Amino acid sequence: MGLFILKRLGLMLLTMLCLTFIVFWLTNLDAKLETLAKTQGSARMTDTEVQQWIANNGYDGSMIGRYGQWLGIVPGWTKEVRGEERGRCLEQGMTFADAPTYCGILQGDFGYSTVLRDDVSTIIKTRLTLTGKLMFWVMIVMVPMALIVGVLAGMREGSRTDRSLSVFSIVTTATPEYVSGVLFIFAVSAFGIKWLKGSAASAMDGLTFANFTLPVLTMALYGMGYIARMTRASMTEVMTAQYIRTARLKGVSFGNIVMKHALRNALIAPFTVIMLQFPWLLTGVVIVETLFNYKGFGWTLVQGASNNDIELLLSCSIVAVLVVLVTQLISDIGYVFLNPRIRVS
Repeated sequence: MGLFILKRLGLMLLTMLCLTFIVFWLTNLDAKLETLAKTQGSARMTDTEVQQWIANNGYDGSMIGRYGQWLGIVPGWTKEVRGEERGRCLEQGMTFADAPTYCGILQGDFGYSTVLRDDVSTIIKTRLTLTGKLMFWVMIVMVPMALIVGVLAGMREGSRTDRSLSVFSIVTTATPEYVSGVLFIFAVSAFGIKWLKGSAASAMDGLTFANFTLPVLTMALYGMGYIARMTRASMTEVMTAQYIRTARLKGVSFGNIVMKHALRNALIAPFTVIMLQFPWLLTGVVIVETLFNYKGFGWTLVQGASNNDIELLLSCSIVAVLVVLVTQLISDIGYVFLNPRIRVS
């Protein structure tokens, strides 16, 4: 197990380097840098002025070199512009002699947001905390409901309960968040449901049932159907296994068969799906947080992409890639604990 984890960690590191370089390359294309220059300077800048701005701000180096500076394995750039000392690692009031040589991701320096006007590390920490609260309550609501629906549907395949719950699962999965969210907002307004009229924006200061129910339900309903369908398929397969038939012939009660014999094996496939919900939630919150004006990670990602905030986009990509890789590792390790017959070689 230890060797397996070390190999996976090495593969995770290589994957992160490849994916972050792709994002770095896309955000540092000439057209993107020109847009950034005109945004930070003036929309009426000439081509010569744009190139001068790019050179003065350290964007004129090679792509590999600037990527290395961003990582913190290559010394940061330094320039003297009209007698003023400039550099990647220079903070206000610093000189070349005072500034550190390396200042990148490895040194904990995520850069400065040109749109939100703050350190990217501070922004990511604050916004990710808000999104973490939303994801936590979504999982609390979504996972138990999905497992209950899936197990109830799969216990007796083809029954009326199975057909009804399967239709419900398909409908929730087929309804995207931007549709269900709008429908929830319309229902609250049309029917005057006062106990759900809280603004999700106020949830950033304090969570209440009124201001947090609609965002949580919008995300939970969409993901719940998929988990329920996988649980139902897995439960149906397990209930036809030979050891289940043997238990029935021995006179074991149906409840004990489901809880003690079938459920654990039936949860292997849904466990993977549940772990994959974490990366999906990071993309799902982009829609939900924008729709409900909840300024978390998804809202920040939209702001960074809309305003060409390069440093913020790169940091968001690190977080997204890290969440995907870590959840994949956890799901692989979880296999062994759910089914002792599975061994890691």
